Amino acid sequence: MLPKDEKMEKKTESKKLTAWDRVSLARNAKRPTALDYINIIFDDFLELHGDRLYSDDGAMVCGLANIGKQNFTIIAEQKGRNTKENIKRNFGMPNPESYRKAIRLMKQAEKFNRPIVTLIDTKGAYPGIEAEQRGQGEAIAKSMMEMANLKTPIICIVIGEGSSGGALAIGVGDEIIMLENAVYSVLSPEGFSSILWKDGKRVKEAAEKMKMTAQDLKKLKVIDKIIDEPEGGAQKDLEGVAESMKKIILTATKKLAKKSKDELVQERYQKFRKMGEYAQ
Repeated sequence: MLPKDEKMEKKTESKKLTAWDRVSLARNAKRPTALDYINIIFDDFLELHGDRLYSDDGAMVCGLANIGKQNFTIIAEQKGRNTKENIKRNFGMPNPESYRKAIRLMKQAEKFNRPIVTLIDTKGAYPGIEAEQRGQGEAIAKSMMEMANLKTPIICIVIGEGSSGGALAIGVGDEIIMLENAVYSVLSPEGFSSILWKDGKRVKEAAEKMKMTAQDLKKLKVIDKIIDEPEGGAQKDLEGVAESMKKIILTATKKLAKKSKDELVQERYQKFRKMGEYAQ
């Protein structure tokens, strides 16, 4: 725990950051990726591949892991840090096969009563013509529909940039959590300013109006918790941030385990119904 004066100093520093500052931190090339967190938080991660229909897509990492005796299914969007990695990971923008792979693993988790943890970090689903031809919209919609009805606990954590349906597709959960400098929105500030104002230069103003920061979304009751980051972003203390995530995952898992399967589904439904009311 931080001393009281350090907490106050951190709180004051946090208030100085604009929405655009947080967008920049969320996009920082050095920001920890999903695999960075997975390798620290979980034991014995086993990645599973393929959607059993078309191919495997590197933009989505799915697999099995555990923390002690507690087993989990992991669904995570993965970005790269250099050109080679980004090509392999499709710049963190999932194709339809990513979502179908995720659905396959989530249904397996339901069958074996494993809690699901999703890590959200994407500019959005891949918008290419090939993705549309393979049913991008349908894959996103089906992922959301399946998650809404899964009879197993789901914990969703936005670790970086959560944009558009590409993020929401794996964001239907019982606990919605964000890192302090993560952002979560219907589209990018660039897209917002270009569409609404026909001016791509008004991105800073757009970021403020979109209420896309963790702090704004907590006030709007769209998310449940915020995980603190050190000044300068999560990359400044990966181990510390990962440890905080681990504690929250275990606490949420313990709480959700007390609910029946029907309670989980009904409360999840009510949660997302209320989100729309709060945001109006």
